[in-house]
Amino acid sequence: MSTPPKVADAADAATAAEDAVRRLTELGTTLAVAESLTGGLVAAAVTGVPGASRVFRGSVTAYATELKRDVLGVDGGLLAARGAVDPDVARSMAAGVRRALGAAWGVSTTGVAGPEPQDGQPVGTVYVAVSGPAGQDKVAALRLNGGRADIRRESVRSVLALLLGELPGNGRTQDTEQNGGT
Repeated sequence: MSTPPKVADAADAATAAEDAVRRLTELGTTLAVAESLTGGLVAAAVTGVPGASRVFRGSVTAYATELKRDVLGVDGGLLAARGAVDPDVARSMAAGVRRALGAAWGVSTTGVAGPEPQDGQPVGTVYVAVSGPAGQDKVAALRLNGGRADIRRESVRSVLALLLGELPGNGRTQDTEQNGGT
């Protein structure tokens, strides 16, 4: 798992949200958010950006495990076997919110903000994921330090950074012109 060099502050998350809304607007595409440990903070960061209504479809805060299964379509067997704090659960949540809310892009957060471990995972274990229209499917595993608020804030920044890295034209995704495509 990776450890970020510093814990994000509110300005970092706000900047990531602004960058994501700007890029999604430029691309003329849409976003849906599935959240667990962040409890709506990703959606709040995105909707705090003027013009977000052009790209933001909505969000599902699936704090309870059964909501991950029943609303987002996460496999019940996966949840029973591994618990909610798992990279495949994060991946499934991102894909599920895309489908449920009719968005081109979906992102998700799941993890342990504390104060106690959960599903056998220590505090600070977080998975963020992105699911996109051309089969983009990426999960980042984070090991975060700090208090509950710090972990949640850095999770918001991290999931938006992951999204930005996967959006076309941001250098980390494949550019068809560079790869000989049209």
